Amino acid sequence: MMSRSNWFILGAAVLAAGLGGWLQHASQRARAPEGVHVAEKDDIVPDLALAGLDGKEHRLSEYRGRRVLLNFWATWCGPCLREMPALMQAQANVAEKAGKNGPLIVGIAMDDAPKVRAFLALHPLNYPVLMGSIDAPSTSLRLGNVGEVLPYSVLLDENGRVLFSRRGPLDADDLKAWATPTAP
Repeated sequence: MMSRSNWFILGAAVLAAGLGGWLQHASQRARAPEGVHVAEKDDIVPDLALAGLDGKEHRLSEYRGRRVLLNFWATWCGPCLREMPALMQAQANVAEKAGKNGPLIVGIAMDDAPKVRAFLALHPLNYPVLMGSIDAPSTSLRLGNVGEVLPYSVLLDENGRVLFSRRGPLDADDLKAWATPTAP
């Protein structure tokens, strides 16, 4: 049986370890510069201007009226590349059922444009790809990715309101929610 002092030492050690883990996690979170709003659930996303691979500027407001899944990725991100076939299949299924005004996936590449162009030349996608800004504050941070983790996805309703976001690859249930106008 442990004495009171041993229980006290054990409790203090557990508390210190928990506090240390929390501090480490908090220090790794991206910080938004003062005056920069980070989108959260139920927020209307800012009307960001992003460069397309066609050289034109595109605004997020161009997609209003449609349910949109913004998927942040990079050519060097293994989990991003592994989720792409599921995203392409989901986009194909939705396009077949809902047509060109139905839900849409928009890829946002957090990478250098030449690398993205080279990647897409070998691995074309069936949804549009825009270029995110890596500079602080990054595009993914402004849209809620405080951990700056890839892949990262944000589901927007028809009005540009954040319905949910996910760090890490999407699964079949997430993609079903994106494709179903009444979910979540």
